[in-house]
Amino acid sequence: MARRSVWRSVRRGLILAALLPALAAGGRADEVRVLTAGAFKGVVVAAAPDWERETGHRLVVDNDTAGALARRVTAGESFDLLVVPPAQMAALARAGRVAEGAVPLARVGIGVAVRQGAPRPDIGTVEALRAAILAAPRLAYIDPASGGSSGTHVAWLLGRLGVAEAMRGRSVLVPGGLVAERLVDGSADFAIHQISEILPVAGAALVGPLPAEVQLYTTYAGALAPNAGEAARGFLARLSGEAGRAVLRARGMEPPG
Repeated sequence: MARRSVWRSVRRGLILAALLPALAAGGRADEVRVLTAGAFKGVVVAAAPDWERETGHRLVVDNDTAGALARRVTAGESFDLLVVPPAQMAALARAGRVAEGAVPLARVGIGVAVRQGAPRPDIGTVEALRAAILAAPRLAYIDPASGGSSGTHVAWLLGRLGVAEAMRGRSVLVPGGLVAERLVDGSADFAIHQISEILPVAGAALVGPLPAEVQLYTTYAGALAPNAGEAARGFLARLSGEAGRAVLRARGMEPPG
């Protein structure tokens, strides 16, 4: 009987320990739906486990290009927290789709990648980058039609370098996701994408950032849905605080200027 009583006490203690985060958060564990542009997804996913463990809440994360997310939210898709560049956020705020007071979270530059083990071309100057692009049998980047900021910039870059026509038949347009995966599966030899989306791809090697004269930094901001609860507010605060900044740096991003 004594052993049974002790075991019951232990079980009660384990159950209470499991419930404590939710009790501390107000007695209810909430599900927070996060819609994030692809470049910021890695930060959200990396920040989630500690926050979920501390609060008892749960994140549901979905990513897409910034343009596609703006269209989805405009069409009425439900969410608690949205992370996209300020241009899309401002339009959504004017339409009343997100709450006022978006919070700047991060910025990230665009980089060049090749397959792991392949020679790394010189991209240190604009002319060197131009030569490296022209030497690439197949160039992968986000399809500008998908609304991704890096894809739009690469299309501009090819025009700026005067190589758009030469690369037309050698461009691998990616509708979304991790462009550097095209290096790994052999469908491209050279990839241009945001640095935070190159680093997670095993088998791809970051050559470096675009030269400063043709670099584009994309800033990401977070905003709540008009009816978002305290759990979503808490996670946005986590992303914009010191813990969030540490996660940013580990994933090729930096705090906003």
